[in-house]
Amino acid sequence: MILARTPATASDHQQAPSYVQSSTPTLFFHGFGSGAHAEKYMVNGIVKAGVSKTVVVANVAGDGTVTLDGRIPRHASNPLVEVNFADNHNSDYPTQGQWVKNVLEVLQQKYHVNKVNIEAHSMGNMAVMYYLLDNAGNHNLPQIQKLVTMAGTFDGAIGWNEPANLTVDSTTGKPSAMNDSYRRLLPLRHRFPQQIKVLNIYGDLANGNDTQVTNNSSKSLKYIINHRAKSYQEVKITGPNAKHELLHHNPQVNKLLIDFFWGK
Repeated sequence: MILARTPATASDHQQAPSYVQSSTPTLFFHGFGSGAHAEKYMVNGIVKAGVSKTVVVANVAGDGTVTLDGRIPRHASNPLVEVNFADNHNSDYPTQGQWVKNVLEVLQQKYHVNKVNIEAHSMGNMAVMYYLLDNAGNHNLPQIQKLVTMAGTFDGAIGWNEPANLTVDSTTGKPSAMNDSYRRLLPLRHRFPQQIKVLNIYGDLANGNDTQVTNNSSKSLKYIINHRAKSYQEVKITGPNAKHELLHHNPQVNKLLIDFFWGK
């Protein structure tokens, strides 16, 4: 007996996934004094858009021990991992970098993860960069595919450790002055993993800063990457929701994240 194939209908095409379907987890790292709660708006928006149905929280204790709250089912599509640092006032970047490594190792051991995407906000970016400083050449760890840096404090924060009157070269991203933490990242100019696609988002309240970080500090990431990234783009966010602590509560930012991480 010959079975006739039913022609595809318009509704069949509409049901096709709108986003990339991948087993690669996307991790979210919060900033100083914050926690996984700051990542909820982004994650909830991503789930509501139909990108993912799986959300796990990775709690990192003060001693670096990682505990996962929730599980990633087999064949889960685009799982999301909210990372929570219990010692959220710790500003020792090498220690934070080790915490990033610990989270990746737990995901690797439990779920055989070999690739990840990462979003980081504010000082969370320094945790990721210091992780890369120590582990960029370690191919036994999960490899970062896409990285979103948001309101990055790469060359410091206003009123704390940002050099005075900071400017950046518009072509190279080289800052006019470098604080100690930034200077320690300079070896990444020759080590930054070349497979990573980078989206650098910063907020501008019409005065060149987001109230806590100048755009120039955020844009100084370009010099560290030194053309090594697979791709690099900067996006300036304006309007009231461009304020430092509101960037991750911004529908425009959510759309950028979804398009960058999972857009077809």
